[in-house]
Amino acid sequence: MTDDQRFHQLKAQVEEWVEGPGERWAERIEETGEVPEELWTELNELGFLRVAAPKEYGGQGLGFARWMELMEIFSRSHGSVRMIVHVVNGIWRSMDGHANDDQRKRFVIPSVTGEIKIAFTLTEPGNGTGADITTSVVREGDTYYLSGRKHLITFGVRCDYYLLAARVEGSTGHEGTVALLVPREAAGVTVEDTSNTMGVTGTDHASLVFDRTPVPVDHRLGAEGEGLEVFLGGFLTPSRISVAMSCVGLAERAQQLAVQYAAGRVTFGKSLTQRQAIQFMLAENQADIEAAKQLVLHAARRFEEGADDASMQSSMAKMHAVTMLTNVTDKALQVHGGLGYWKSQKIERVYRDARAQRFEEGTNEVQKAVVFRELLQRAKAAGTSEKETAR
Repeated sequence: MTDDQRFHQLKAQVEEWVEGPGERWAERIEETGEVPEELWTELNELGFLRVAAPKEYGGQGLGFARWMELMEIFSRSHGSVRMIVHVVNGIWRSMDGHANDDQRKRFVIPSVTGEIKIAFTLTEPGNGTGADITTSVVREGDTYYLSGRKHLITFGVRCDYYLLAARVEGSTGHEGTVALLVPREAAGVTVEDTSNTMGVTGTDHASLVFDRTPVPVDHRLGAEGEGLEVFLGGFLTPSRISVAMSCVGLAERAQQLAVQYAAGRVTFGKSLTQRQAIQFMLAENQADIEAAKQLVLHAARRFEEGADDASMQSSMAKMHAVTMLTNVTDKALQVHGGLGYWKSQKIERVYRDARAQRFEEGTNEVQKAVVFRELLQRAKAAGTSEKETAR
């Protein structure tokens, strides 16, 4: 069997699961408000949580652009299913580039195989999500003592380790930042469950307090001063592309529901699909979805190639896809009329889940800042090049 044949077989398996068991899980999650451990187990046993990881780590070694084609399908499912698949298939990547052989065996590979769960832990309640972090460590011998606060931490309740960004006390900016793997059960860790969200029902989130929590120095990925590289380069660039593709998949699901409803809804003797206003709304949705999808796939290929514009492409893709999703889900709900506001309709959950994409991995305002910064740098570089040529 060729790689193409294996991929299409896997793609068909994912589609079958999303449309069958995935829908039943979605109904159960919405009824109970919880994601049971059995769902994690099922996703892991099916191999869905390690499709993007290298084969030598126990993964399926799928290239990033092709992984995004699967992400598109998973995103048509419940928001919590998408969140699990998205995070687990990505967090190994942020660790791997800075891990030594021992850390790879202890943390990276077990996170791929499902033996441990690791929560990405960057955001703080009093700061942004970059060089202004204030959670700090003091080193005493072979131990860091960690103090500070984090919030909005996905899987922060059920994880085994926090992949956490902090800084050496007294340092500023990128200097002195560290990436640590902090045990969930370490001394001095207080976890507050903050999982009661508007959408993505059942995904656990936490606010965390660390009070001189001891963390072995050999739990640090990379050197002091490289902490933000682990988070911003190793995780956020591909993760923004993945979130952008999540927007595409969720928009496709909203469009599917809108078309189905419009075809079956009759008013004054005609189905809604015979109304030009509805036809135009659905046609605009389809064009917007396809445009966003192609931009996301372009960003995925640029990241896979290691291109120097991958970060800018990821932010452009996420920025555009989020705006698209907002417009598509709004129109899809409008097609359903007042009935779409009721929880009996699947579009109601899709609409709530869609709102979370507007701040996951950075708001559109953050993405615009990233794009403009790189745009300005490129303009300056081009200007310098022109001056040198003129000489």
